[in-house]
Amino acid sequence: MEHTISKKHIRVLELPKVLDRLSLLCHCEDSAQLALNIEPQSNLTDANRLLSQTVEAYTLTARYGAPSFGGMTNVNGCLTRASAGGSLSMAELLRVAETLRVIRSLKQWQENHAPTTDALAVYFDVLQPNTYLENRITTAIISEEEMSDQASPALADIRRKMRNASGKVREQLDRLIRNKSMQKYLQDAIVTIRGGRFVVPVKAEYRSEVAGLVHDTSSSGSTLFIEPTAVVEANNEIKVLESKEREEIERVLALLSAEAGSFADGIKIGFSACCSLDLVFAKAKLAFDMKASQPELNDQGIIDLHKARHPLLDPLKVVATDIRLGTDFDTLVITGPNTGGKTVSLKTLGLLTLMGMCGMMIPASDHCKLSVFNHVFADIGDEQSIEQSLSTFSAHMTNMIEILKRVDDRSLVLADELGSGTDPVEGAALATAILETLRLRGARVAATTHYAELKAYALQTEGVENACCEFDVATLRPTYRLLIGMPGRSNAFAILHRLGMEEAVIARSRQLVSTENQQFEQVVEKLEKSHTDLEEERLEIAALRRQAQEIAAKAAKEREELQKEREKILEQAKRTSHDMVEKTRAQAQQVMDQLEQLKKESNSENAAQILRRAKAEMSGGLRRLEDTADPVDQTGRSAYRLPRPLQAGDNVLIADIDKKGVVLTPPDASGYVFVQAGIIKTKVPLENLRLLEQEKAQIPKAEKRTIGIESRGLRKVSTELDLRGKASDEGLFEVDQFIDQAVLSGIESVVIIHGKGTGVLRQAVRQHLKSHRSVVSFRRGQYGEGEDGVTVVTLK
Repeated sequence: MEHTISKKHIRVLELPKVLDRLSLLCHCEDSAQLALNIEPQSNLTDANRLLSQTVEAYTLTARYGAPSFGGMTNVNGCLTRASAGGSLSMAELLRVAETLRVIRSLKQWQENHAPTTDALAVYFDVLQPNTYLENRITTAIISEEEMSDQASPALADIRRKMRNASGKVREQLDRLIRNKSMQKYLQDAIVTIRGGRFVVPVKAEYRSEVAGLVHDTSSSGSTLFIEPTAVVEANNEIKVLESKEREEIERVLALLSAEAGSFADGIKIGFSACCSLDLVFAKAKLAFDMKASQPELNDQGIIDLHKARHPLLDPLKVVATDIRLGTDFDTLVITGPNTGGKTVSLKTLGLLTLMGMCGMMIPASDHCKLSVFNHVFADIGDEQSIEQSLSTFSAHMTNMIEILKRVDDRSLVLADELGSGTDPVEGAALATAILETLRLRGARVAATTHYAELKAYALQTEGVENACCEFDVATLRPTYRLLIGMPGRSNAFAILHRLGMEEAVIARSRQLVSTENQQFEQVVEKLEKSHTDLEEERLEIAALRRQAQEIAAKAAKEREELQKEREKILEQAKRTSHDMVEKTRAQAQQVMDQLEQLKKESNSENAAQILRRAKAEMSGGLRRLEDTADPVDQTGRSAYRLPRPLQAGDNVLIADIDKKGVVLTPPDASGYVFVQAGIIKTKVPLENLRLLEQEKAQIPKAEKRTIGIESRGLRKVSTELDLRGKASDEGLFEVDQFIDQAVLSGIESVVIIHGKGTGVLRQAVRQHLKSHRSVVSFRRGQYGEGEDGVTVVTLK
């Protein structure tokens, strides 16, 4: 069965008007013609391919702007003639060069902005810039009527000779007209050109006085334009050169034409790709103009449109509507008053379906769904034909007969005022039978009607759904919103009341309406009111949800700001406490230095004992000061309870520094536990530990550089001292301070970097270490440690 959608139905749904808008956005006649010739694709793969091209062009345009297609013209005919041996004119060659420029600019645009195109690669990949031919043409030809001297060496030589010959002729004639004896014969003392030859204007009465050839006469006959005999040969030479110039130009044109002909196939393919790209980017531009979005295509007959707008209506006045079909129902019966928007809803449904099948984005919100169909039928509008002696009813039925002959399970049928134009009882029965037949053949159907029987059919039949176009009785105006699931009312009596019809006439009309019809209208009225109330509640709930989301977002933002402020305050407190500790450390170091000096002066056992006690008190005081100054929040320690007593080998977490460790010994009488955290051994309060429920870890062996600190905090002490660049006295002073701090921190081995240099600093350091009380031994560095540039010291 043929799957081509009838042009008649395409025209009824006004797709050609959309394609006209699209063609106006193209940059050349060929791409504009491609736009006008677009046909909907019934194959899902083909439709998705076209749509993905449009979406990719839309994305690239939004990110980088559209490429330039200006100056592109169809040169296929010229190239065919050139490839057959014909010679092109300068204008035709310039059009070839302009097309090559467009091909080159498009390729450069792709390389700069979209080197990894996907959907558009089929076009960009065939673009083959030909800068050689482009430059040859633009260098040789200046305009459509002028060739450059650079076109060939021969042409440049001919034109040089022409300029020289013309100069000589002008020089001879200038001498002639300046001759006083000749001036009385001349009408004007000028040199002019007639018939391509240099002449002078001579008075007619002195014709015999000036020897030469007459080439022209003034309109009054009083002036003769004579070529003096003296310049005849020079003018002849110019004529010969002009003939040679024309021959050389023809030769250059033939040569350029032959080169263009040799590249004809590649240029034609490139031009075709340019036209296709022009069309795709025109689709993207139209999508921007319509504020369109990408639909999700399927071949299951599912249509789900949100806030869809008819693209040909005034965007400032069109009312967006929601339409769905093929989900939980396959037939939609739309009712309501005239001019309420029923026909617009049908056309919007059909036109957007055709646009999606053409690979175009649609004027609707995101995440809409459209289906591709083998056939899209539209019986919309007044098809009355006087010539064929057909009434409105006959015309509609003729269309429906043709539709029933071709409809299948992949068809979309749109029928306006189904069954109208005849007796209402027969029309309703006929409309119902047509809907049943279409449904039996698996088609998706949307139909408008005024028949109450079709409303009842939709209510009673599974897979058929009512819909109506909302009408505001208070203002006597339609809202143009489509309400699915709600049968429409005629509202005739309410409209008559608003218009001022006599109440007696309205009352009598109500009496003449059947009881069943009145009951049906009352049910519909109740349904409409319920639907309105539910819609208001839905909008209110949506507003409350948005408000709650805004409040939650605001609260989250404030919480984040408070957390940042808290962290800022804590960091500031840490810096302040660090400064306090460092200041106290410096003061304590001064006390140590004084005590050290006291020991040296007294040289007594008592002084040494005093020094050791002072150092211990200072170290403990510093640790207490650090613990006190640490602003880290300790909240929550007391809330934790160990699930069982700690044992050696348990994995634990040191809470205040968030570091994992391994228990070395059970808690002592004071509630402290020895814990190994990396290379550090520390004594930690029991309440500061969290048991990690894992297998017991093996207690690590002591490493060479294990640091033992009996404090609640861990302090960072360097094991290296760099003395390079310092004098001996200054360096030895820093060595004493460094070794004292290392001993207090329990470090067993340190490295002193003094460099190689002249060896003075190295010798002073090592000599000083020999007599230092805290040094067990020292050695030069090994290979990889710094060799003779460092000294490795073992401490007590």
